[in-house]
Amino acid sequence: MLIISKEFHFSASHVLDVLPGWHPCARMHGHNYIVVVEMSAPRERLTEAGFVRDYRDLGEFKKWLDDTLDHRHLNEVLGPDVPPSAENLAIWLFECWNDRLPELTGMQVSETPKTWAVYRPGAAR
Repeated sequence: MLIISKEFHFSASHVLDVLPGWHPCARMHGHNYIVVVEMSAPRERLTEAGFVRDYRDLGEFKKWLDDTLDHRHLNEVLGPDVPPSAENLAIWLFECWNDRLPELTGMQVSETPKTWAVYRPGAAR
């Protein structure tokens, strides 16, 4: 199995209002997020050029990320029933793009340089 990834960045705010009031994440705050799209394919399914997928194909994801999440309030984007944690954001991003990127096997989200949430549902396709 070959695995490739590409990193993207956006800035956004959120509030985790399900936390106790004393918790700093219960107040509105923002992050400079890093998103890593992870895709994989077995050797025999590489493209003629030898790619899992051409990185240039991810331009649509970058545009969507900028239009949908950059400088937005994630509570509004994800809706009232989904606390906008890095974990939920990784799941949400994966589910938004799973049909458009058949090679997609994982989504990673970082809020700070030392913290990551990784979503990899099930086995590779």
